[in-house]
Amino acid sequence: MSKFSPFDETLWHATAVDAPDTGPLEGTVRTDICVVGGGYSGLTTAIELRRRGHEVVLLEAQEAGFGGSGRNAGHCTPTFSYLTLDDLRTHLGTERADRLIRRQTSGADMAAEYIRDFQISCEWKQNGYFQGALSPSRIARIRKKAESYASVGCPSGLVDAEEAKRLTGSERFFGGWLLRSGGHLNPLSYSRGLARAALQEGARIFTRSKVSKVERMGQRWHVKTDGGEVVADKVIMATGAYTDGGWKGLDKTFRIKKVILAATSPLPEDVRAQVIPFEGTMHDGRGDIFVYKYNREGRIVASMFPVGRRGRDLEYTRRMLMDRLRWLHPQVPEATTWDYYWTGELDMQRHTIPRLYGLGPGALACTGLSGRGVPTGTMLGGILADWAEGTPEKDLPLPVERLQSAPAYMSMAPGLVLRWYGFQDNMAARRDGVELPPHA
Repeated sequence: MSKFSPFDETLWHATAVDAPDTGPLEGTVRTDICVVGGGYSGLTTAIELRRRGHEVVLLEAQEAGFGGSGRNAGHCTPTFSYLTLDDLRTHLGTERADRLIRRQTSGADMAAEYIRDFQISCEWKQNGYFQGALSPSRIARIRKKAESYASVGCPSGLVDAEEAKRLTGSERFFGGWLLRSGGHLNPLSYSRGLARAALQEGARIFTRSKVSKVERMGQRWHVKTDGGEVVADKVIMATGAYTDGGWKGLDKTFRIKKVILAATSPLPEDVRAQVIPFEGTMHDGRGDIFVYKYNREGRIVASMFPVGRRGRDLEYTRRMLMDRLRWLHPQVPEATTWDYYWTGELDMQRHTIPRLYGLGPGALACTGLSGRGVPTGTMLGGILADWAEGTPEKDLPLPVERLQSAPAYMSMAPGLVLRWYGFQDNMAARRDGVELPPHA
């Protein structure tokens, strides 16, 4: 029985473009660099390394996009999860943080370039990302965020209540933050498109090839599967939340955080003209996030984190999601149903930014995308390729650390933080005298 959520229950599994023709590793293969993991990070690393002239073999235990890269909500929001940009500078140092900020904030544009250059069919729309303010006192916080991202060159600005209503169709918002570079897509189609791109560039991809052992023998690494082995000068482990063996202790460097996702029945065209008319990504602005957008069929795809009864009680969760959606957008017909419901896993880190781990001479691992998969996984390929080419550690946007387990408190901390955010938002709404969303 798989330790991960079912893959074939997702909307994306039902609607994605076909996967490229790949098969398992057989026998011994030699290469310059072996990448383990067929998600965004591994695939973009393979593409970048091939563009720079290196021989690359990529191994994937299941199929390209099987992990978080194929089952996430499809939002491409090139920001950081919870840390402010100043927090990042304090944590990483100004010079390194600014390198990371440049990479992350260009993540959606990087995705757009891959999609354009390789003609990837994945429902891509770069219409922006809107984060609302559901109470007047939240405007100051959103203004600060808008100004912070604008200061590093992002197309970022504050919108008033009238403009928020025009963009979103909702009368609930007192204003909001609009990041115009945000986008959204079909995440599994994007994964499969990146796999085709890597193959087109000359990478060799082997699927259904779970890595059982990685060991150093002489001057080279031997990456072993049930069907064979890859002999390489360097190894990059890019398996994220779906790490399952391969390197002892790697799956302990993060804590799994579940996420709930659901997709409605298709909305009528006249309703779509009133609900999210700008067709971008929506965030209701609460710390306990409710994020949603359309897919190509006119379904609203929504996501939240499981907290308390939410996630454990399926009937309650479906009702809660619809109540929240219709509270924001009463134009959504009462007959609307959730046609798809699924869950996924995030590899959460304390600081909610990726971590690089040195595993030995010429071996590196990357985990901890913490829910920013599409832009972060996309931009990580360049960072991992830079490391493989010998860029000094001091010049990378992320430090290379020793392998270490995530602290035990991380098993509970994300849930507690979400409850705290919810409490703060509720208190702000009560102080401002505005209506609370249902089930808040």
